[in-house]
Amino acid sequence: MKRLLPLLLIALLAGCKDPVADMGSQPKYRTYQPSPTAQFADGKSARPIPAGTVPRGTSPLDDVISLSTRNPLAIDRPTLEAGQQQFEIFCAPCHGRLGNGDGMIVQRGFTRPPSFHVDRLRTEPDAHLYNVITRGYGAMLSYGDRVPPELRWELVAYIRALQTASAGQQLPQDVRRALIAQGDRPATQPSTRP
Repeated sequence: MKRLLPLLLIALLAGCKDPVADMGSQPKYRTYQPSPTAQFADGKSARPIPAGTVPRGTSPLDDVISLSTRNPLAIDRPTLEAGQQQFEIFCAPCHGRLGNGDGMIVQRGFTRPPSFHVDRLRTEPDAHLYNVITRGYGAMLSYGDRVPPELRWELVAYIRALQTASAGQQLPQDVRRALIAQGDRPATQPSTRP
């Protein structure tokens, strides 16, 4: 048995590196680069993309924005109501309805997400929250494919309203005036944006 173990170890180590099967060193064509065995008259290995072609999907970085970007939506009653609706659908199961990190998943034994009321998240720019919704962060998965950009901004507005309310702060005067002015209007229908 002692003689068999070293032989087995040598066989395993020898089989780990096979230069013939190494996919990185196999011959291949680079897209739109000249190749000696190209099938097309212009000597390239692929055809150019036709004008007017519409891409399917987006690049993972298309929706990531600069941290200096502020929420472009007006912070008014319809925006906050739409943000609340989206928050209850996408965020509350993990972050809780109050944004305190005590959602249903925590009660089921999963990892507790951060509370939106900690100083670290209160001081992050709006774009940070937007980018986290878009790309995910830590244990949070990306919602970029499920939540369109405008709805992400509505979520950011609602998260900011939760943070403001929990700190006992007053809303800025212009936002308060806009919300009070709209308070006499009938309630709007939930957001039907895609």
